[in-house]
Amino acid sequence: MKNYNKIILYFGLFFFVTGSFTSCSDYLDIKSGATTDPDLAYQNFTNFQGFTEELYNCIPSFCNRDDNNFFNNGEEEMWQANAANQNAWVWNVDLGNFRGWFANNGALGAGGSFLDANNTSPAVPSGLSTNNAKLNKALWGGSWYGIRKANIGLANLDKMVDATQEEKDIIAGQLYFFRAWFHMQLISYWGGMPYIDNVLASDEPLRFPRLTYQQTADKIALDFQKAYELLPSNWDAIPAGQNTSGKNELRINKWMAIAYLGKNYLYAGSPLMNKSSGGGEQYNAEYCKKAAEAFGTLLNASENGTCQYKLIPWGTNGSGYEQVYRTNGQSGRMPGSATVNGVTYLEAIFRGPNYGGTGQSMDKEYLCANVLQGRSWSQYPTANYVNYFGMNNGYPINSASKADVPGDQGSNYDINYPWKNRDPRFYLNFGFDTRKMVNSTATAEARQYTYANLYDGVRVGNYRSVRSSGSNTGYLLMKFNPLGLNRYDNAYNNHQIHIPWMRLSDVYLMYAESIAMGHNNINATATTFGQNAVYAINKVRDRVKLPNGNPLPGVQAQFLVSTDKFMSEVRRERAVELAYEGHRFNDLRRWLLLTKFPYTLKTGITFDRDVPETNDVNPTNNFLDKVNPENNKINNLKESVVWERIYSDKHYWLPLKRADVSIYPEFYQNPGW
Repeated sequence: MKNYNKIILYFGLFFFVTGSFTSCSDYLDIKSGATTDPDLAYQNFTNFQGFTEELYNCIPSFCNRDDNNFFNNGEEEMWQANAANQNAWVWNVDLGNFRGWFANNGALGAGGSFLDANNTSPAVPSGLSTNNAKLNKALWGGSWYGIRKANIGLANLDKMVDATQEEKDIIAGQLYFFRAWFHMQLISYWGGMPYIDNVLASDEPLRFPRLTYQQTADKIALDFQKAYELLPSNWDAIPAGQNTSGKNELRINKWMAIAYLGKNYLYAGSPLMNKSSGGGEQYNAEYCKKAAEAFGTLLNASENGTCQYKLIPWGTNGSGYEQVYRTNGQSGRMPGSATVNGVTYLEAIFRGPNYGGTGQSMDKEYLCANVLQGRSWSQYPTANYVNYFGMNNGYPINSASKADVPGDQGSNYDINYPWKNRDPRFYLNFGFDTRKMVNSTATAEARQYTYANLYDGVRVGNYRSVRSSGSNTGYLLMKFNPLGLNRYDNAYNNHQIHIPWMRLSDVYLMYAESIAMGHNNINATATTFGQNAVYAINKVRDRVKLPNGNPLPGVQAQFLVSTDKFMSEVRRERAVELAYEGHRFNDLRRWLLLTKFPYTLKTGITFDRDVPETNDVNPTNNFLDKVNPENNKINNLKESVVWERIYSDKHYWLPLKRADVSIYPEFYQNPGW
């Protein structure tokens, strides 16, 4: 075990890159006076896999911070005003203070941010030190640490002498994947970076220039391609995976590599990344075509049955679909797959380790009214984001019929029944006025909150913002907190939330985008997958089932007349299908929409009920439809701005830490910061 005699006094980035840690991980350190051969760590598959598996713990836990949602930084939610007292990262995002991503700025309070702040939960696995960035589940420090560790492993591949070629390939494939993946995460938020592809000595002068985004992406692509070629399709099907058979879902495989190769290319081809690399404010068609080819490889394998990933069927009222991101009453089973009618479907492609165990999930209390959780503050779905959820006839709510399109009927949205006949995913995501929120009738208080009283017109419901704990937008979010998960029912046992970094429906939608923008033709196909962009988005919608059992209709004819019209539906479908799963902020950034109207606005609604308004809705009264609350009429619906973000072009990239950009001139600060 080599220890450096001289530790470089660099902070932040270079603390991890140059090896202030020892050249191997903590669990391989040797007591003073002991003698052993350091090459044993790399000698055989078992030992080398032990070394490699530490990289999995470097995957940031973006959805596991203090029971809060600190990762949805787009325009999808509004925080209560007293969230400012928490100095939360998401509140700083609304203020335009993007320096708030790093902890030593003093801007991060309870819960912190998955980008940098320390995290005391989940519990650190036994035997591992608590002082390493990887165990804080932080993206910035953990990524640089993981890059260095991957490089150390790659530099020692020749020492793996007691192994089959398959085992050597698997180790190398994982190392190439992680080196690419961590670099990709870094450039997604901070722009082009040096690509560190060798082990740097502690005394090596640092003069690595920042590359452009696309230059970095090209190097990332080479590593993802190598990983795809080296890794197995399914660990359970190979000898090297037999010792952990049935527990290999999270291990890196070739399909993860090809999916991220596609995402890497799509991001590189997106307007923000193309502009920052010296191109214009439009898509780079060549990168998009490469993305489509990579995505097509996975989608073809999925549909012909040669890989394990499939879209989870809808099930009764979405009971299958929702298991992509949550499970309840299933002994703490990790979400991402579901068994429907005796068949198991795996949709989650890439996930980080789960520390939730079989008890209550550490991230159980998401975006539900404080009146139900007893918390000091909360966050709520914005009305502007709810509006992305269209109608059950496949139209967006604001779409009028087009006389020049035969059979086009428009949305049929009714402002007096705004929650009626909506996309079924609307009902999985949102709580709205008169929807049942509490089962318990044990106390008068519980009965008072049985139904969501969200009106805020002539009278004000007890779920609204006049209470310090009420909704300030007129909506509640139930995606992660279904009925029963509140302080009155307390049905938290065995509830698990674990949002995947990537799932198959995301790949279908990225394929649709990359085909359309790569070929400027929604009917084009990749050579690896014989389906067009329209098929891909409709595949996602077809999975959603209406109450009568029919599928949600696909993209309507009026949106198929041009790539621009079609892309409006691709963007809307991403907002709906991937709602609150951490994608929106990066999507708005890469589309160059973050600073543009109306994406800078967060809105809420006010309205009056058409029937008598009361905060004590007795279930025995029949003046409201409590079985189908979407049938209840409202009047005077108004949407108004709750918050406006004041952004400039500098907000498309996060600022780097001052300590890091002060080390050498070639590692410069992002523009405007």
